[in-house]
Amino acid sequence: MDEKKQIIIERIFNAPREMVWKAWTDPEMVKEWWGPEGFYAPSVKVDFRVGGKYIYAMHGPAGSEWDKDMYSAGIYKEIVPNEKLVVTDYFSDSEGNMIDPTEEGQGPDMPKEMTVLVKFEDFEEDGPTSPMASKGQVKTKLSIIYTAENDQMYEGMIKSGMREGWATSLDKMAKVVEGK
Repeated sequence: MDEKKQIIIERIFNAPREMVWKAWTDPEMVKEWWGPEGFYAPSVKVDFRVGGKYIYAMHGPAGSEWDKDMYSAGIYKEIVPNEKLVVTDYFSDSEGNMIDPTEEGQGPDMPKEMTVLVKFEDFEEDGPTSPMASKGQVKTKLSIIYTAENDQMYEGMIKSGMREGWATSLDKMAKVVEGK
């Protein structure tokens, strides 16, 4: 049996888990950080229930090839408050209908639909006796895990620039949850 490859994106936030969860699930907070640096979110629609759909829009920098609304959508498969989400993820039109990733400038290897596990965990750097713990500073580890069904899918995900895009999106999210 082939071992499936994963793209794992992790970030530690100087904020409690409930705040990171809210930033991920509250549409108004998502609008504050969704999209890579230089992008903004003109629309975030969420039907937050198992079987419900989300539709996120992002708009790139003026004058660039990304100076347009681009949509991604998916279905909530599992929701465990403040702990984890399992969702599908795909490029969509403004109504949340799946489109081919090549219509948004992705390569032919980019999967049409992906499953994503998002985990929210308490984080302690050196255990409960660390100086951070004694000062009452609470941190949260966010993990975004994409699992590729095969090597071609994995290569398409790598080529898409998702790691880089997530890195700057999470930089923006840190400003929201850490109050910077």
